[in-house]
Amino acid sequence: MKREVVIEAKNVDIIRSKEIVIEDASFTINKGDYVGIVGPNGGGKTTLLLGLLGILPIAKGSISLFSKDISVFSEWDRIAYVPQDATSFDESFPLTVRELVGLGRVSRRNIGRPLSKADWISVDEALHLMGLDDIADKRIGELSGGQKQRLFIAKALVRNPEILLLDEPTIGVDANTLEGFYKKLSDLNTERSITILIVSHDLSSVFCRMSKILCVNKHVYSSEITQNTDINKLLKRVYGEHFHFVFHEHSCKGGFYQ
Repeated sequence: MKREVVIEAKNVDIIRSKEIVIEDASFTINKGDYVGIVGPNGGGKTTLLLGLLGILPIAKGSISLFSKDISVFSEWDRIAYVPQDATSFDESFPLTVRELVGLGRVSRRNIGRPLSKADWISVDEALHLMGLDDIADKRIGELSGGQKQRLFIAKALVRNPEILLLDEPTIGVDANTLEGFYKKLSDLNTERSITILIVSHDLSSVFCRMSKILCVNKHVYSSEITQNTDINKLLKRVYGEHFHFVFHEHSCKGGFYQ
């Protein structure tokens, strides 16, 4: 059965600081895809996300979201974005976890008005989804790195988006909590059919859990992830021929470390 295309890029150039950072990119993302975006530092991964969000200008080509050209797309509540610096906040700010997630329900339609009962129900559902029920009344400055990341994903999910974009969400997350973090995202993808695009340097988790990969180093190479995917060949296109990847068994289905 043919799946709905939710993001489509055709021959796209994206400009940042007056330079073309992404060049001639073409790919499609289908509803329910779980996409890992990988590549070397400075290759343009964040620029690609910002282009898909309409934050950075397109010099050439086109981007469509839910079959509408990005220039006329207006249903931005269907898309949620968690940037790299989401957890860089003043830890003395006197908000609880529940209150911060509640801010995700504020929009132009209800700004200045108290949240409704339905809003708070959505907040509690998002907290439950991200396993934050037991710390809902904690001050945000008391959280660990992993809890902060789950907090901001809960804030993004509280509007029930169909697409979730995450830019290196595991920064500051200790190794012991990484597997649980990625498992939580997998559950959102499979149980709620949320399309997820995640910038990550954790190549093992990308090939373990995700269904598609975008390899980015100015150019963008797209591939489905299957048992037959030639991972070495794919990654060498963006990391270089001198890179060597060693594979090992993973608790999910097989992954590797560089």
